[in-house]
Amino acid sequence: MVSAKSDNLKLQGLAASPGIAIGMARVTDRSKVPVVEQPIDPADRAAEIMRFRQSVDRVREELHALKVQLETERGPEHLFVLDTHLLILDDAMLTDQTTAIIETECINAEGALKRTLNRYREFFNGIDDEYLRERASDVEIVGERILRQMAGVSQEPLLELDGKVIVIAHDLSPADVLQIDKSRVIGFVTDLGGKTSHSAILARALEIPAVVGVETATATIKSGDRLIIDGATGAVVLNPDDETFREYLRCKQYYEYCERELAKLRGLPAETVDGHRILLKGNVEFVEEVPSLQGHGGEGVGLFRTEMLFMNRTDLPGEEEQFAAYVAMVKAMSPAPVSIRTLDVGGDKFVSDLNLDDELNPAMGLRAIRLSLRNAETFRPQLRAILRASAFGRVRIFFPMISGVAEVREVKRLVREVMDELRREGIPFDETIKLGVMIEVPSAVLTADLLAREVDFFSVGTNDLIQYTLAIDRTNEHLSHLFEPLHPAILRSLKLVVDAAHAAGIEACICGEMAGEPAYLPILLGLGFDELSMSPPSIPRVKQILRRCSRAEARELVARAMELSTADQVDTFLRGEISARFSDSID
Repeated sequence: MVSAKSDNLKLQGLAASPGIAIGMARVTDRSKVPVVEQPIDPADRAAEIMRFRQSVDRVREELHALKVQLETERGPEHLFVLDTHLLILDDAMLTDQTTAIIETECINAEGALKRTLNRYREFFNGIDDEYLRERASDVEIVGERILRQMAGVSQEPLLELDGKVIVIAHDLSPADVLQIDKSRVIGFVTDLGGKTSHSAILARALEIPAVVGVETATATIKSGDRLIIDGATGAVVLNPDDETFREYLRCKQYYEYCERELAKLRGLPAETVDGHRILLKGNVEFVEEVPSLQGHGGEGVGLFRTEMLFMNRTDLPGEEEQFAAYVAMVKAMSPAPVSIRTLDVGGDKFVSDLNLDDELNPAMGLRAIRLSLRNAETFRPQLRAILRASAFGRVRIFFPMISGVAEVREVKRLVREVMDELRREGIPFDETIKLGVMIEVPSAVLTADLLAREVDFFSVGTNDLIQYTLAIDRTNEHLSHLFEPLHPAILRSLKLVVDAAHAAGIEACICGEMAGEPAYLPILLGLGFDELSMSPPSIPRVKQILRRCSRAEARELVARAMELSTADQVDTFLRGEISARFSDSID
């Protein structure tokens, strides 16, 4: 979207990574390779398949070389994305499907690969979880690398850019972001992208200001243009006038001051002014994210997503592969605890071995714990791997989308069976490991008192809880305004869950996006949550509000909020209270 005002040209995108960058634009070509599907002579099929496979091999060599270079120059941190792309290259679905299309359809390798990528895209577009849906971008990026190899098209390396510039591109791959030298590149803007893409996640981890999804950036901005980007609001200002420049310069200086102040909180306890402690943990999916979590003061992993082990492949990950991933995370975090969530995918085929049928409504179909219980041959190796990892540190297991006690009892039965197997085999594990459930659906809320008798902790997934309670598809842009975390129904649901947990003597945790929003901290504190788990960069701001709040104040605030009738009323009340009580807090 573009709007004109005074001497400024303002573009609006998605806020991908906070921070303000002011500098000269450098447009770099990251456009997609044009693909023309063409028929080939049947006699040329073998040669075309060979050309495709050789291109895949060259891309693999490129990624390995880049990984070695970056690890040598900057260390191993954040290289997990390159490992993900290497796994995609090794995926039989990508290579076998493309070669099969060449063989049966007698078309060129570029056209066959494009068809394969389109099938991936259709599959991922059907996923309702934004975070998982964005993983399609990784497959697209790998596919583009292969297409460039076949076309003989190279790209300008970001490592070679000179001066303090803001990169403008159609899109940037995670490998591009990893190559950014912050002394030369002070931010980036892309036409495409989402806030949960790996490129955006890396930008936040590397603290590079970024705005994505601007759509018209490369068509509007030229190299040498003066530019301001605000990674917290998604604003891009082209050729700003003096007044706008001075305004953003003041904002940049204030933001950097705030970041320095927040960094001082790292070693301080997450406790209120009246001495009440809450654990602040991180949501992660790769062991390489541990340094960022620890650097932001995280006290453990509150949500270790295991889905990436199962995605972008045609075979199921074995017990040993999973064990290696889990134990690496546990050792990296030790002695801090790690809560591992079992497979949480929808009714779509993340791996072909699951052999699932298409569903009209996958969001309410065979997914999460339902899928695991139906596929014990998949579930048992995961349980074995997690239990084995528990011998190396503090581990908890929790199960997604539990709807009632019967499911919990079936899960506990399987866990007991797997424990018995490990004992017979002489394999050590934590005999007292804690089991928990995610509270994400209304039936779990309404039976929270019954569920609390069966498990050791609750973890509330607010994203799905809001979606299911309010009957709102949070990916539908026409309904996004109705996705209201402060809706009275949500506040009452959260209170029911916390009260039921504490009545049974177990912990109430929260790992949805609400946990990482500083404005919601007084509500979550007042409701009585024991643990909040969030994106690691959110921890310092949440801790700052927590350390300036008292538990008594928060309880009073919740009591008043519960008397209000609409989400707008609660939001207005809450923001007014925060402004009055925490006016000197870091924004």
